[in-house]
Amino acid sequence: MAKKRKRRQSSSISKGLILGFGIPLLLLLILYIVFIFYFRTHFFLRTEINHLSVGGMTLEEAKEKLKEECASYLLTIYDRDGNKYHINASDISYTYVPGKEEEKLLNSQKAWQWPKCLFSDSALTLKTTVTYDEELLSDAVLALPCFLPENITEPADAYIEKNDDGYSLVPETPGTHLLPEQVQKKAALAVADGEDTLTLTDEDYLAPSVTCEAPVLTACMDTIDTLLSTTITYDIADEEEILDKETVANWIILGEDYSVSLNQTKLSAYVQSLASKYNTYADPRNFITSKGDTVLVGGGDYGWIIDKEKEAEQISTDLSTGKAITREPIYQQRAISRESDDIGNSYVEIDYTNQHLWYYKDGSLVTESDIVSGKLANGNGSPDGVFKIVYKQSPAVLKGEDYESNVTYFMPFAYNVGIHDADWRSSFGRNIYLNSGSHGCVNVPLECATAIYQNIEVGTPVVAYYREPVTLTSNSAKISNAYSYVDPEEKKATGTDTP
Repeated sequence: MAKKRKRRQSSSISKGLILGFGIPLLLLLILYIVFIFYFRTHFFLRTEINHLSVGGMTLEEAKEKLKEECASYLLTIYDRDGNKYHINASDISYTYVPGKEEEKLLNSQKAWQWPKCLFSDSALTLKTTVTYDEELLSDAVLALPCFLPENITEPADAYIEKNDDGYSLVPETPGTHLLPEQVQKKAALAVADGEDTLTLTDEDYLAPSVTCEAPVLTACMDTIDTLLSTTITYDIADEEEILDKETVANWIILGEDYSVSLNQTKLSAYVQSLASKYNTYADPRNFITSKGDTVLVGGGDYGWIIDKEKEAEQISTDLSTGKAITREPIYQQRAISRESDDIGNSYVEIDYTNQHLWYYKDGSLVTESDIVSGKLANGNGSPDGVFKIVYKQSPAVLKGEDYESNVTYFMPFAYNVGIHDADWRSSFGRNIYLNSGSHGCVNVPLECATAIYQNIEVGTPVVAYYREPVTLTSNSAKISNAYSYVDPEEKKATGTDTP
């Protein structure tokens, strides 16, 4: 009896355990199966379609929510300056059109896997089908504030301008002129794709025709920079003359095609200013005589002469180098010294009034002598001014219209007028020259001519002067630019005997 009682008791415990565990498991199984059927028509919990929560919704409910979402659609357009503009769904009749894709998404979820939705999210992507009025969209784009005339700034081309520092390259101005068709096209694509933002780029704007990187501008600036970086320092004794960028900048001419040239008129004017300042040709000079007084000597053909044409050409060449250059001007004629006293300390001095000549070499007197100069009575007075020894000849034959003379030494200094010996004369000095002077040459004794000829060099200055006003009318005086030359016709018209 005891054994039977134990068996019954054991059997009761087993049945209790089975019932205790079996019923919950059965309930869970039933629940699992129920939800399998449920999620065949509902989206899993924690499901999003295009970031829109549709968890637990039926297909129709999800479509309705997507439709509501489309009704609140907003396209935000950013221009390149960061300004933003909006187009609302209502502006363009933006409407969601349900399709079969939503049902495919629902069917793609495996209902029997529904428990995983309790622990993880499900993000689904749906390419929604929408409709909108293309004409309304085009109108909405054109109605944006960025297309209003008062908000449009036209682009401006880059250009080169002159300023206080020379020239500079002014960058282009991009402007705010949007291209309507380009923006409309991009907006249509964004709306069709369901995008909610559109960022405009440079390609959507009217661009300047010329940018600061344009080869024509960079080449132009390179040329200008070369011109303005060049300096020419002229080596003119103790003077300092510098051609710098401030001056050159005023010469630059920019063509409409940004070609660069120099204003030749201004360049020539600059060279002329150099010539006016530094040429000493025929300049009046205060000359300290051998007698110790000072006389004003002008005329003649001695002195520095800048070759204006060649100097202008050289400046143009120098400016193309972009370098700092130090040089002399290009001279057509040079003098002995570049100092303010360009005569130096080797020269022949001829005092016509006192009929005397001195010859100095390196500051020392080589010889001096009385002379006979050109006959003043008939206008053949010797030319006055500062000249130079043109050449030396020994022996020489002097010829004129009515004479021919043989001399041992001839040293011309003013056209056909020169210093020479005159063995036909027995005396020199005094007032012989007034009525019995030469045809214009300076007659000296043989020993004086010899001393000069043996020591003098071609190019040595000859300073010849009268101490009183005289009138010279000879062709020699005219050609040699004598200081006291007077045109015979002018003399006749004015009735004057003095220059």
